Amino acid sequence: MKFGRFLKTLGAAAVLGAVLCSCGRSDNKLVMVAEATFPPYEFREGDRIVGIDVDIMTEVAREIGKELVVEDMSFDSVISAVQSGKADVAASGITVTEDRKRQIDFSVPYVEARQVIIVPGNSAIKGRDDLKGKRIGVQHGTTGDAYVTKNIQEPERFPNGALAVAALNAGKIDVIVIDGEPAKIFADRHKNLLILPEPLTVEEYAIAIRKGNTELLEQVNRVIRQLKENGGMAAIRAKYIK
Repeated sequence: MKFGRFLKTLGAAAVLGAVLCSCGRSDNKLVMVAEATFPPYEFREGDRIVGIDVDIMTEVAREIGKELVVEDMSFDSVISAVQSGKADVAASGITVTEDRKRQIDFSVPYVEARQVIIVPGNSAIKGRDDLKGKRIGVQHGTTGDAYVTKNIQEPERFPNGALAVAALNAGKIDVIVIDGEPAKIFADRHKNLLILPEPLTVEEYAIAIRKGNTELLEQVNRVIRQLKENGGMAAIRAKYIK
């Protein structure tokens, strides 16, 4: 084979390889990423990842005729996975913020959430005014992390809420700032822990979608609106929040 023809063949193979690599995810699958230690929104039940976010995205997948695939990863990686095209959506109890809006598009919100304070039952901490100077645990990359860092002090960061709870029970930190619904589950599992009544913030969760993917954004929005209108969203929440 002449060298010129060889280069043409090699170039064609490279282009074909690039196309195949860019299409590694099957068109009939809808890939969702989440951090699966965030009950009731996503958590493991045996070998399966289940929860409110999974059920919502299952309805989206059914609506558009695709199979939902849920992949577990650290929370601080889910948005970059959507940006890079490794995933179609991130649904992981993600709070809508202005900073995140610059990185990805958000669906219409599907739930209101709060950042709350968890303390041991015998703690002298009674509210936000008592947090300064205490060892505050947060989940890395969350709005709880951002709130504490901006308004109080540098916190102790953990990969997930369960590890923060373990540190609190071990006396390594004094308090945790975390989303309200996971806080209820952790407090129910650990009867020595108490959720303080005053929330630190009021927020909204939404589904994260790569900027420019308007078709999927519209499909997700349509399903969320339908679920709100027909009682499906309330039924999903009731399934996981007793």
